[in-house]
Amino acid sequence: MSRIVTYSPAYTIVPTYECFNHCTYCNFRSDPSKSSWLSLSEAEAKLLSLKNQGVIEILILSGEVHPNSKNRPTWFQLIYDLCKLALSLGFLPHTNVGPLSRAEMKELKQVNVSMGLMLEQMTPKLLQTVHQNAPSKIPHLRLQQLELAGELRIPFTTGLLLGIGETVTDWKETLVAIANVQKKWGHIQEVILQPYSPGEQQTWNGQGFDINLLPDVVAIARQILPSTITLQIPPNLVTKPEILLACIETGASDLGGIGPHDEVNPDYPHPHYQALAKVLHSRGWQLIKRLPIYSQYDTWLPKDLGNVVSKWRYALRARE
Repeated sequence: MSRIVTYSPAYTIVPTYECFNHCTYCNFRSDPSKSSWLSLSEAEAKLLSLKNQGVIEILILSGEVHPNSKNRPTWFQLIYDLCKLALSLGFLPHTNVGPLSRAEMKELKQVNVSMGLMLEQMTPKLLQTVHQNAPSKIPHLRLQQLELAGELRIPFTTGLLLGIGETVTDWKETLVAIANVQKKWGHIQEVILQPYSPGEQQTWNGQGFDINLLPDVVAIARQILPSTITLQIPPNLVTKPEILLACIETGASDLGGIGPHDEVNPDYPHPHYQALAKVLHSRGWQLIKRLPIYSQYDTWLPKDLGNVVSKWRYALRARE
């Protein structure tokens, strides 16, 4: 029997690129008031065009509006309405929009099958460098988000951003922090190991993470994290097939959401899943589709979301 690697057929919807953070390595954001916001009618037209195209997950990915901004309630309502719209059309929403309040997370739980937030790195020293102008990148603020998700029983994805000025010790401390949260709540589905990759819009002159080191990071993560957490590698940021295969042999088993465009890393298009399947097959791995919620968390969902998920699980089994 072939060994299994998973991916989520996904499409990203961006409510706004506006962000009050200014991480110097970012290739996604725009300054506040310098970016138009997506309308529900625009989103509906795009989502309707995706029907019967094999897309399962709709990733709602947004720049961050300051918690005290007068625009915050409008921003949050747009995110909620986009999730509700995606659900109404049969897709499965997964939201990643920065730190949220407990009330905001509780409300979004009603219209999301899973959610996410990158922890990036727990070391506070990055607040003096790449995160100097990024107030929501305070490590313990983001760690608190993982705790809230656990308390609210929200299936969650987090991850490390590699190559932004941290050390191997920092990797280990960040992974230990994630492991401790998982042991307490058991809600973390995946940890992404994302190599920083330079792009055209950044202001930092960082050189990017040496992807030859990525299998070593996978090995460290697999040793520290509970086995209940899946390790995810973004294939568009790992341009050497032999490195991708080495990561998988070392313990990574998911390739994340694969769609036509990586909004966070626009200079790095996703490879087609068939090309990835061919690379994996050469080493005895089978690439299969998954949902943005792992099956062990289905019982955590509100009934209406659970019904949509059940339909997708049945559809995937029927295609096997």
